[in-house]
Amino acid sequence: MSTPILNVRGLVKRFGGLLATDHVDLTVKPGEIHALIGPNGAGKTTLISQLMGELKPNEGTIELAGKPVDDLSTAKRVSLGLARTFQITCLLPDYTVLDNVAIAVQVRQGHSFRFWGNARSEAALREEARKYLHTVGMERRADELVANLSHGEQKQLELAVALATEPKLLLLDEPMAGLGHAESQQMIGILRNLKKQVSMLLVEHDMDAVFALADRISVLVYGRIIATGSVEEIRDNPEVRTAYLGEGEEVC
Repeated sequence: MSTPILNVRGLVKRFGGLLATDHVDLTVKPGEIHALIGPNGAGKTTLISQLMGELKPNEGTIELAGKPVDDLSTAKRVSLGLARTFQITCLLPDYTVLDNVAIAVQVRQGHSFRFWGNARSEAALREEARKYLHTVGMERRADELVANLSHGEQKQLELAVALATEPKLLLLDEPMAGLGHAESQQMIGILRNLKKQVSMLLVEHDMDAVFALADRISVLVYGRIIATGSVEEIRDNPEVRTAYLGEGEEVC
């Protein structure tokens, strides 16, 4: 059996008397889209923050591609192949689409943070950045200011920025948030194609997107994973229907 890209064991995070993550076990396999779903307040954001190193767990271990990362900073985890997109995009609005991706390429290559001029002047950086824009269907908007993009386009750009770090695992924090139907369908297509390149942990409320993309699904309720399985297994799980949607409702 191949080594999981992500292997989480017994992860616990307490805030006073609140158990925000309750002995969470979670794996993401190579080439897999693993969805993490659950109601608001289930602990999804807390879990993602622990994976990124932004919050330190009280107990448990996290391995990335077989390497323990528990004592590593966020920056070091990124250098080892972890990348994240956000529910609210984090971009540089007064710079162009191409600038944003070129800066990410430059940071990945280990250049200093005197990057504003370099990222705009170095042809190799910009050529590589265009490759990531092509991957997410944004190459025609390369010279547009980020501030002028639609919400959906900003989501696509943030994905290109994340890909420019060449991650082994991509943490997707509600990539469908705020998107219309057509934009959501476009994003689903992009993520499905990316599956060939990078493993993903998908945190998402849009169940149509989850069922269209996920190889496996884990359900988080009150900080505890109550079920992990295929789309069909999660659809048919009575505990999931009761805890996540309410007794008698279907996950559909």
